[in-house]
Amino acid sequence: MRRSLLVLLPLALAAPLIAQGPMSKPGSANTAGISGGTYTVDPGHTQVVWTLDHLGFSPYTGIFGDVTGTLTLDPKNPKAAKVDVTIPVSKVTTASAGLTQHLLRPGKDGGRPDFFGASPADARFVSTSVVPNGQKAQITGNLTLNGVTKPVTLDASFYGAGKMPAQMGGKENVGFRATTTIRRSEFGLGFGVPMVGDEVKLDIAAAFQK
Repeated sequence: MRRSLLVLLPLALAAPLIAQGPMSKPGSANTAGISGGTYTVDPGHTQVVWTLDHLGFSPYTGIFGDVTGTLTLDPKNPKAAKVDVTIPVSKVTTASAGLTQHLLRPGKDGGRPDFFGASPADARFVSTSVVPNGQKAQITGNLTLNGVTKPVTLDASFYGAGKMPAQMGGKENVGFRATTTIRRSEFGLGFGVPMVGDEVKLDIAAAFQK
């Protein structure tokens, strides 16, 4: 129900604008729309999509949502940017109710769970350095997942920025895409390797606003 409301809310807010006829999008791939400062994650429009190999037959994908956190950004000094985000592993979603349950079920007879278990701790990524290259950047930081912390580098690219219309809150928004690949076995999640892929591709859509 909550996810449905998150999907419908932007449409409801946009209804008055739609009624007025065609209008240009408030966001664009122009960095001039970034004023800088501290932004907070827009949890309804930020997601971490993960994909791994399933038995060599097909890729399989799931999503982490409801991300929280902050981005500190100075458009005149992008290498000083800082990002700190928290990902609620307990809210993982897949296309299969059975698989989602398997990811979160406790270990048999009190043993270690195959994956995250019934009450997994949130994951967290905290940046340690940013190397900008035009509208792209390599963001290195510490990823804590399943109680294990490892350095990870994201290949990030600027997606768009701008100010929402007053009817939709008037907040400044900025968005990015990022990708990386991790080995789940390094985070204590090696169940099924190598039958089920060890490498997990992360495709991140990150939206921030202030």
